[in-house]
Amino acid sequence: MKLFFLIVNEQPSQYCVQNRHVPLLAMYVDGQTDLRPDFRLSRSTVAKLIDVLRSPFDHGWGLEVEVLVYLFWLASATSYRVVSRGFSIPRSTVFDIVHRMSDKVLSLKNRTIKFPGLVDIPNIAAGFQRLSGSPALQNVVGSIDGCHIRIKSPGAHAQCYFNRKLFYSIQLQAVCDHQGLFIDIFTGYPGSVHDARVLRNSPLYVQGLYPPEGYCIVGDGGYPCMSRPIALVTPYREPVANMMVARFNRHHAKARSVIERAFGIMKTRWRAIIFKAPEVKPAFATKVTACCTILHNVCLQNGDSMEPSEDALGSDDTGQMQPDLQCGEQIRNRLAAALSAPTHLPPALQEHDYI
Repeated sequence: MKLFFLIVNEQPSQYCVQNRHVPLLAMYVDGQTDLRPDFRLSRSTVAKLIDVLRSPFDHGWGLEVEVLVYLFWLASATSYRVVSRGFSIPRSTVFDIVHRMSDKVLSLKNRTIKFPGLVDIPNIAAGFQRLSGSPALQNVVGSIDGCHIRIKSPGAHAQCYFNRKLFYSIQLQAVCDHQGLFIDIFTGYPGSVHDARVLRNSPLYVQGLYPPEGYCIVGDGGYPCMSRPIALVTPYREPVANMMVARFNRHHAKARSVIERAFGIMKTRWRAIIFKAPEVKPAFATKVTACCTILHNVCLQNGDSMEPSEDALGSDDTGQMQPDLQCGEQIRNRLAAALSAPTHLPPALQEHDYI
């Protein structure tokens, strides 16, 4: 395999020499070893990532090495010193690679995390209808939620990042489709900020970017139920008033659960970087978080999925129900009524007129 060692005549732009005594590089070169334990991506996904990141200007240590170094750092959340020993390269080079690769992966955002086209909307709506188990929710085209990404105490304004679960974090708000692919992300707000406030300051809300007219997204009780500037349907407050409300909440939860699973898969894949709180500043932690969501989509689109662990599936719900807007309640009431309406009447009842 012609990888990141010197081939003067064929690839003059790649001038690094592969050190065959470095196990982390050797397992990539052999073409057989499973890369997921150390790099959290399958071999085919690593190859896909290298391919989409490649440009005519790649040089230095070689793109393959830089991708492997970056993925290993994400997968282990260890110090630059440990990574430098693992790859037998200077610590300063590891620092440069991690920051440079973060920018490169982030450049894929608009190609990887994007709102579906109008031609794709019906398929997504059908997917959420299957998830919910009811045709009444046939206009749902997304699920929204937020989660906390651990960070070290930032020093200045540390209290702003200290969340109600008693650790420092930044917020990640995401919307996903019926397959768990992220179609919108907004990250970087301090952990003490409520989900509803994060939403109100996101481009999704401010610019009314999604969903299209006539459709809605679903979210938990941490968000207000509304129809403008975006149509967002949340569950009824507990305790429920009647069976119609209970039935709606049950089917609503089935549709909404896909975002919790998407977060769970992402946290399981990158559990070290998400749960360990790496020694980076909040601004860079925001960039790394966005990169994790991008890589999540790259993996799913390449068929590289994994089962979320139980601890990664835990909800980051604030526990505070937001007041609903009247226009949002009307949408929810119509959906609840449609969900409880019989799809057909027994022959004996069809003989009567109903007003």
